[in-house]
Amino acid sequence: MADFAITLWVWELTGSATALALTGFFYELPRIVASLFSGILIDRTSHKYLMILKEATAAVSMLVLLVLHLTGHLLIWHLYVAAFARSGFEKCGWITYQSSIALLVAPDNYIRANSMESAVGYGASIVAPAIAGMLYPHVGLSGILPIDLAALSVAIAILAILKIPQPEATPNKTLDGQGVALKLSLGQAGNISQETIVKTRHLWDEITFGIRYIWQTRGLRMLLVITASFWLAHDLGGTVYDPMILARTDSSSQALGAVGTAAGFGGVIGAIALSIWGGFRQNHQAMLIGYMGAGLAKITFGLGQSLSVWIPAQFCSSLNFPLLVGSETTLWMAATPASLHGRIFAARAVIDDILDLSVVLLAGVLADRVFEPAMTSPSLLQSLFAPIFGTAAGAGTALLYVGCAIAMVLVGILGFNVLQLRLIEKAGKAEL
Repeated sequence: MADFAITLWVWELTGSATALALTGFFYELPRIVASLFSGILIDRTSHKYLMILKEATAAVSMLVLLVLHLTGHLLIWHLYVAAFARSGFEKCGWITYQSSIALLVAPDNYIRANSMESAVGYGASIVAPAIAGMLYPHVGLSGILPIDLAALSVAIAILAILKIPQPEATPNKTLDGQGVALKLSLGQAGNISQETIVKTRHLWDEITFGIRYIWQTRGLRMLLVITASFWLAHDLGGTVYDPMILARTDSSSQALGAVGTAAGFGGVIGAIALSIWGGFRQNHQAMLIGYMGAGLAKITFGLGQSLSVWIPAQFCSSLNFPLLVGSETTLWMAATPASLHGRIFAARAVIDDILDLSVVLLAGVLADRVFEPAMTSPSLLQSLFAPIFGTAAGAGTALLYVGCAIAMVLVGILGFNVLQLRLIEKAGKAEL
């Protein structure tokens, strides 16, 4: 609800996709650094405490924003600072959460556990946008932030009483017989002691272990390329999702809330069905089918201009995400040892965050400076696509969104021709 309300507040203040994208940019920036060190922390530190720290940091951030808003001092740059301050802790907490799943359930239940995780997230999406959409015109940001603080307090209380196991420590082994080390010439150049060099080298090995592990395993490397390509296209379109809806509905909070609720219903139904069913026998096929299904639904969404198209299209899109996310996460879990999940998931997160950081600013600039002007004034894009998208506000953003959705479908199609995905699944099952 807080994220929903903040989106509306920023849009009312600026009417700019770039302003919304900047909030995402400052949220993503510290996540890269956090992801680098999260793996070391997660595999050695209490999972419970790390997750509590995530919720507590978010609570402090929301409290500060609430005080600033109530006193009439809240500015848009405060949101950027708050996003920057809490995002690193949230990233570490989220990777910890993912790493804990393999410690709580048996491998043959990974897909069910991951689909339940999706059900939880989408379950909140059913209620939150609808309530926030109705409340915001009446209570504004100052009425919704206290609800977020209450929810965070409940989360911290629940985590405090849970018992969450820790993985057994596994020493890093050299992956290629040589390892990754800093050159000893550093010591000669700067009078750094041999002991300091060894410690620095060990820390560097720890930080880069997950990335090296993935990159030196051909199947994992190809899995990373496929998944990163999909999420790159998805996140580029996702950045302009809210501005597109708000621009086409004259900044209607109810319309944005209705679409969010449809997403929640689709995600929950998909997650419940997957939990009962157990998924496809081949997780890589399930993941790729999910990619294509989500992309096709998003193409329909981008072509629509009203709730009559958006609501069913968003429902169908979200229906695919428990399948694709659960299958993707299960592939990673099954193909790597549980004792390394913290570092492996952290390595994935570093790469994902770098890509996210690059697309959030690019999406805002493309929407505001390229596609929107091109579709609202005479141009080649307008002559080609105006019969499909129209020329009103939001038309250019919709064109960009559909282009990203087409890319998602193409990633799914091309993935079926990648032999390494089949091999890594067989290897993971043999290991289990």
